[in-house]
Amino acid sequence: MLALGYAGLVPFYGFLAGSWLLQDWPAALSVQGFAIYSLGILSFLGGTLWGRVQRLEEPHTARLLVSNGVVLFAVAAVLTAQAWLAALALMVGYLALAWYERGAESLPQWYYRMRLCLTAGVVVAHVLFFAAQSYQASA
Repeated sequence: MLALGYAGLVPFYGFLAGSWLLQDWPAALSVQGFAIYSLGILSFLGGTLWGRVQRLEEPHTARLLVSNGVVLFAVAAVLTAQAWLAALALMVGYLALAWYERGAESLPQWYYRMRLCLTAGVVVAHVLFFAAQSYQASA
């Protein structure tokens, strides 16, 4: 689980590098790849909430709504069609989900530590992507 989690950071940084170092359509493809990959990962994390709720005897409607809301939020973020705005919104989604999980769920300590480190890596990638897109838009 740890190896897959950390391997999941590689596409974020690969697309970030491509959006910065490449030109024309390969750069545009990297920008779109970053946003779509982020949407996919945030949706996957929302799905983990759904999966954990199913193990409970009494379903928690709020958790089910949050799990679906995360997906809808991620899709809406990408639909802004502005890469810098999508990155900013998706970053907020990752932070909000980590905050929600910390308060609403009883997770094993190792899992929470892993999620915290992975969320930090994702947030750094989004901050750098946001900065690069903002700089390139103003240049």
